[in-house]
Amino acid sequence: MSEDQKRILETQLWDIANLLRGKISADDYRDYILGFIFYKYLSEKQYLYANDLLEGEEVTDYSRVTDPETLEVIKEESLAKLGYSLAPGDLFSEIAKKGNANQEESDNYILDDLQRILNHIEQSTMGTESEDDFNALFEDIDLNSTKIGRSPQARNEVIVKILNSLDKIDFKLRDIESDVLGDAYEYLISKFAAGAGKSAGEFYTPQQVSKILAKIVTIGKERLKSVYDPTCGSGSLLLRVAKEVEVSEFAGQELNRTTYNLARMNMILHDVHFREFDIRHEDTLENPQHIDERFEAIVANPPFSAHWKGDDNPLYSSDERFSHYGKLAPKTKADYAFIQHMIYQLADNGTMACVAPHGILFRGAAEGMIRKYLIKELNYIDAVIGLPANIFYGTSIPTCIIVIKKCRKPGDSVLFIDASGEGHYIKEGTQNVLRDEDVMDIINTYRNREAKEKYSSVVTLEEIAENDYNLNIPRYVDTFEEEEAIDLDAVAQEIKTIDTELQSVNAEIAAFCAELNISTPF
Repeated sequence: MSEDQKRILETQLWDIANLLRGKISADDYRDYILGFIFYKYLSEKQYLYANDLLEGEEVTDYSRVTDPETLEVIKEESLAKLGYSLAPGDLFSEIAKKGNANQEESDNYILDDLQRILNHIEQSTMGTESEDDFNALFEDIDLNSTKIGRSPQARNEVIVKILNSLDKIDFKLRDIESDVLGDAYEYLISKFAAGAGKSAGEFYTPQQVSKILAKIVTIGKERLKSVYDPTCGSGSLLLRVAKEVEVSEFAGQELNRTTYNLARMNMILHDVHFREFDIRHEDTLENPQHIDERFEAIVANPPFSAHWKGDDNPLYSSDERFSHYGKLAPKTKADYAFIQHMIYQLADNGTMACVAPHGILFRGAAEGMIRKYLIKELNYIDAVIGLPANIFYGTSIPTCIIVIKKCRKPGDSVLFIDASGEGHYIKEGTQNVLRDEDVMDIINTYRNREAKEKYSSVVTLEEIAENDYNLNIPRYVDTFEEEEAIDLDAVAQEIKTIDTELQSVNAEIAAFCAELNISTPF
């Protein structure tokens, strides 16, 4: 599929999303649109797989199969291969056909059937390997919500319109690369994030930031055994890593239930097999779900300065994730708690890249002690990268990327990059945006550990110690622009020229006033 065709698909899907725009909030219509696109994807996947199984049979079109024995075989094979099953009458095209707006109004009511089908997709996986990946996956699609219509018929009319519009789009799952539809899905998620205000940061990391993190943790690798995101949102960061190298296992955890559902949909829609990802719904700091695992790569964009129980929970003082640092992260700023958690889960040969607010670089008290321990005792901090302000949806604060490696040698330097200045980004609307060349400047500088004037610096641990383990980037990367020296002689000559011209003008005015026999204004 060409880039033009890809853009057409993105436009078609966004146009359908706009059918609900203005009627309900972005957060709400996001759940309906993305949920129905996912249902259509599952349906087309089931249809194509069933047709492959039917090759050589008397009936080769799954939508026309009625034999109970054949249907049971297809169901069992589908559960093993796809992780779910859909009966012929439950395919997206069939329910869309039933709701066709051209039929009599009394014949096109589909909400009950649609709810039954969505429930069945989830229930078909019970007792199978894929149960955790499909459990309550469609719970955010409330077909009885008055937000989409005051009456059942009004709600039906809206849903019918969406399904019919989606039914006209051929996802071409046979003909396109597996990530094309997934990329279009990501495009929709980003569009929803742009309109979601503060809540956007909960489920989406801007694509260019994701690209930086993914490229950093995959430098020098062609394959990763595992990648982990402890605050995975919609899963976009995990999936971005898979665009750089082959990934065998994806793991993630997400606190927000709606976003957790979105992450699982996003994985499946990117053709990640249910056996290859393990996304969990829980509080990562309080109830980590992958605590016994160690990951070759970790990427994350944790919530900035989130609250956590910290000192209020005596168990944290003996928790191996935090107990070695001397202090717990402040209750009102969990940034270092997330970093400590990720370090604990990072394999000895792994790389971690994490977004954080600038405050973690220089704040004192408990955070200062943790930072000092990370640098002096562990020597884990490999790089600090300053990003432009206002590049994240929902917040304008400046941010940075911390790169952590456990396999650094004693005396290894720390690379500082300041990519926050003008010329390293562009403005699009109200957001600052990193261009591809800005991303590659960061990656190439990190890969080569280059010192560049007013951009990057390679700093010894001794110099950082002299700065009392303060990592504030301006201490190490001088971006100060000297003002151009003023030529006082040239200025004096300019003033003299202006004075001469002014005297000439005054003389002309005086002569004109004399002719008119009026007094001069000066």
